[in-house]
Amino acid sequence: MKLNDWLNSEIPTISQSLEEIHREHFSIDKTIGFEGQESIYSLIKDFRSALFPCLCDKYSNVETRINISIGNKLRTSAINLKELIEKVLINDSSIHEDEAKEKADLIVIDLIKKLPEIRRVIQTDIRAAYNGDPATTSLEEILLSYPSIQSITIHRIAHELYKAGVPIIPRIMSEYAHRLTGIDIHPGASIGEYFFIDHGTGVVIGETCTIGRNVKIYQGVTLGAKSFPLDEHGNPIKGIKRHPNIEDNVVIYSGATILGGDTTIGQNSVIGGNIWLTQSVPANSRVYQTQPSPNIKNGQL
Repeated sequence: MKLNDWLNSEIPTISQSLEEIHREHFSIDKTIGFEGQESIYSLIKDFRSALFPCLCDKYSNVETRINISIGNKLRTSAINLKELIEKVLINDSSIHEDEAKEKADLIVIDLIKKLPEIRRVIQTDIRAAYNGDPATTSLEEILLSYPSIQSITIHRIAHELYKAGVPIIPRIMSEYAHRLTGIDIHPGASIGEYFFIDHGTGVVIGETCTIGRNVKIYQGVTLGAKSFPLDEHGNPIKGIKRHPNIEDNVVIYSGATILGGDTTIGQNSVIGGNIWLTQSVPANSRVYQTQPSPNIKNGQL
């Protein structure tokens, strides 16, 4: 049988089967879909341009025009975000469409109002990177090249939407940051000011993790969960504290793994590389592995 003949006879049946399988698990009419996912990526870029004018986009040097350009960017972003939030609220819950629109309005207004404060806090993260890395030469270098700043910028926006109860969108934002930087921060994680991830690749920070002020962590660190309880159907129980608390002024070196919702790292502590912790550490602690005893030869074969 020729391909065209086969396609004409079989494609309708296969297409119907694919649609039926999809409808068993997802709403076709209400989902934001992959197009919505791409829209969220564009929103992140627009918010970043508004937060860092003259660095992300080319603006006129005239202050009035810069303000107008930022305002236009925010206005467009707000309208697009509102439409996405409406869709996910309607799809994720049983609320009426009018209620979803009203709630979306309030969430977007609240986020836009918070942007100056978010920008202020991000500047503390930039300063923490500058103070914590002797290799850097300027704040602009940090902003334009450090994965930590790109990741935490997205996180601080996603976290506000997460706190507002917005489904799906914050997680898409965080996974976009993960894809860009190799840093995986769940939007539910609460992170204080002056936060710095040095190098960044392979860092994982879980949903219920709380991190204080002036915390520095290195690549490959996991702030994760121990095994979690299951319900009577064998599904994970949601909404419980699963990830550790990191208090102020803590340094966690590369490869360290800290697990558990009842695990707290006390303030001013230093956690050495490749440490595995499932218990709390008091304030002002130093936690290191026992030093190995390497065999050093004199170079003679």
